[in-house]
Amino acid sequence: MNAILYVGHGTRSKTGAAEASSFVQRVMERINIPIQELAFLELTEPSIAEGFARCVEKGATQISVVPLFLLAAGHIKEDIPQALASLKNTYPTIKVQVKDPFGIQSVLLDGLAELIRESAGDISRSDSILIVGRGSSDPDLHPAFSKIAEGIRERLGTTSVSVCYLAAALPRFDEELRLIAEQTSGRVIVVPYLLFSGLLLAEVNQKVHQMQKQGIEILHTGQLSKHHAIEDIIIKRATQ
Repeated sequence: MNAILYVGHGTRSKTGAAEASSFVQRVMERINIPIQELAFLELTEPSIAEGFARCVEKGATQISVVPLFLLAAGHIKEDIPQALASLKNTYPTIKVQVKDPFGIQSVLLDGLAELIRESAGDISRSDSILIVGRGSSDPDLHPAFSKIAEGIRERLGTTSVSVCYLAAALPRFDEELRLIAEQTSGRVIVVPYLLFSGLLLAEVNQKVHQMQKQGIEILHTGQLSKHHAIEDIIIKRATQ
């Protein structure tokens, strides 16, 4: 019997964990597969091992692992495969298929551009868009975000699209945000490239609110899971 195990990153934020659970529940309701479980890589329960075991207990003989990750960085390349390796030894008769992360695809970039328009209205050429990634030491990080920025430029017809990171990569969010705020003649539109709420999004919120109090015309779109395109991508990944 087929099963789906959704794997999220995990967070210390109760709000973020509840948001991820609610989001996945909506996805589950749109998929006609009886065994579906949510697990997290770290910080939030249940663990991958617990989620996997629940699938097996319900009668799963084949498990599709669907990572709730935007890009293929260290967690996708190393951490999740390591967690699954021991489970494959524990359950040698269970077939395991790991789906790809979201990656860079047109439907996601279309959804991101639509989310920006919904949050900011019409985008003028004087507006500056700042895409904020989680950050990673993975060498594929910068090329991936360059493609994301280019995709947004094409869809919104603007040239001022920059990228920064909250950790582990440069340029850092604080520095890039301050620089853009000083240079732009229009609005600053911050786009957190994060799926769910959590401590990282709270950091973005705090910086944006500080600048708003200083009279700077700045806003942010919120997390990506607000847009229906994200649900659609997961459903397609899970059912292919």
